[in-house]
Amino acid sequence: MAANTKNLVGLADIPLVMVLGNSMLIPVLPTMKAKLGLSAFETSFLITAFSIAAGIVIPLAGYLSDRFSRKAVIAIGLTLYGLGGLLGGLAAIWWDHPYGIIIAGRLLQGIGAAGTAPIAMALIGDLFDGAQESRALGLMETSNGLGKVLSPIFGALLALIAWYMVLLIFPVICGVALLLLLLVKEKKQNRKPMPVKQYVQSVKQVFRQHGKWLIPAFFIGSICLFTLFGVLFYLSDLLEDRYKIDGVLKGGFLAIPLLVMSVAAYGTGIIIKKKLQLMRLFVIIGMLLLAASYVLASFMKSVYLLIAVLVIGSLGTGMILPCLNSMIIGAVKKEERGMITSLYSGVRFIGVAVGPPVFTWLLDFSKKTMFFSIAGLSALFAGVAFLWLKPKKAAAGQTEQAGGKQQNDQEQKAFDEIAHILGIREESQAEKRRSAAVDALGFDVNELIDHLFNKEEKEKGK
Repeated sequence: MAANTKNLVGLADIPLVMVLGNSMLIPVLPTMKAKLGLSAFETSFLITAFSIAAGIVIPLAGYLSDRFSRKAVIAIGLTLYGLGGLLGGLAAIWWDHPYGIIIAGRLLQGIGAAGTAPIAMALIGDLFDGAQESRALGLMETSNGLGKVLSPIFGALLALIAWYMVLLIFPVICGVALLLLLLVKEKKQNRKPMPVKQYVQSVKQVFRQHGKWLIPAFFIGSICLFTLFGVLFYLSDLLEDRYKIDGVLKGGFLAIPLLVMSVAAYGTGIIIKKKLQLMRLFVIIGMLLLAASYVLASFMKSVYLLIAVLVIGSLGTGMILPCLNSMIIGAVKKEERGMITSLYSGVRFIGVAVGPPVFTWLLDFSKKTMFFSIAGLSALFAGVAFLWLKPKKAAAGQTEQAGGKQQNDQEQKAFDEIAHILGIREESQAEKRRSAAVDALGFDVNELIDHLFNKEEKEKGK
């Protein structure tokens, strides 16, 4: 238990560090544009450079983490991340025209970021099992959400000192993350490194075996972040242009839906454990909540009511992301996990990158066009999840196959429990009698008998 706690402490901050790469710069971009004399495109490229580099390198980082050491890849990534910020910050102080060097620093940061959160997620899958894995992944998603919440506020506060402090702070942040990483005890890999050709073939095999649900899962994760960042971009402009709310106060308003998402993600990670049917149900409900939220948002004329209904969508996103993380982690063998989780993170990164420009384009038509479009997209993928999001755990020989029926029975029981809570299915007479007995005695007689028999069988087997 102590080792698990140390591993969690050492890894939980890494998604937060990755999120800071873009989000912390957003409130400072207008100041950077004015100080450096940049065009709108040059300003936007400060964000794009980071995202492009990260998106390209993420699959390579995943492969290296599968072939060598996940902890080593994370450490190298954090080092490059910090050095990129230091390069850009010092260039702003020492050079009269530092834009080119700042872009080089941002590219270096993107390369470093590729080796952080995606690899940490794969390492969580290596270090934790069962319900602990789902809880740990939920905590990682919460850390990611908290990073989104805190980074605009943190960036605005740093800009009160100097605009380039948002770059110079990265060596400090990454240094702390590296120290915490020392707490992590990576399990020794007994396997030999897989040749590149064989590795690629194994990844292809994963998609041949699981692609029917894995590809929709990738798209659903990307859509969640596409809509999240697009809505926040729209809301940020609305608060500043129409309501003249800026700086730290604006960051506080933006933090409300993100806080809800973070809390929902953590709670979901605790609830779902390893129940695949429950995860699937949460994803479907989450997508429907997103769709309902955006339909309602199209009719809101008050910004405060708008934030209130967007909270509904944030709750849905918080339900979805930990479930997708657990599904994807559980679908692949450990030797392929780094590449698959990295591909998933890359697809999510694309969603983050295209959200703001697509929302701006849709808003040129009308507010209703924008919200109805993303509501329709969310509803469509709720249907996709219902039809095709039916994951299975990675095969692990005859033992897992023999236990398949038991796993399915557990999943069906979990689904039945949720269905009963939602009022979809009534309890049978036998279930009602059993519930009444539990209420009267304070314990379940059937579970006690099962426990005693199982205990006797285990003792005989020793």
